[in-house]
Amino acid sequence: MKNCRCIVKGRVQGVWFRRFTQNVASELGISGWVRNREDGSVEVEASVPEEAYEQFLAALRKGPPLARVDEVVVEEIDRSYSDAFEVRK
Repeated sequence: MKNCRCIVKGRVQGVWFRRFTQNVASELGISGWVRNREDGSVEVEASVPEEAYEQFLAALRKGPPLARVDEVVVEEIDRSYSDAFEVRK
């Protein structure tokens, strides 16, 4: 399991990015959360199965159809999640 924090920058708010991320996470068996940040980016913290890690990052880099992802900053974290993946406000 890989635990990561991702900051997604670009046109990622108001384009269903959080719901998209939750759907991808559910499909891949990922736990954690996603939320909008005040600076216009989206933040994700997740516990990702090793075999799904690159697929998850690729989905974040692409985003939903209305999004424009300019950058995804990824860092490994010590915190892990074991519950469902939630959208936070």
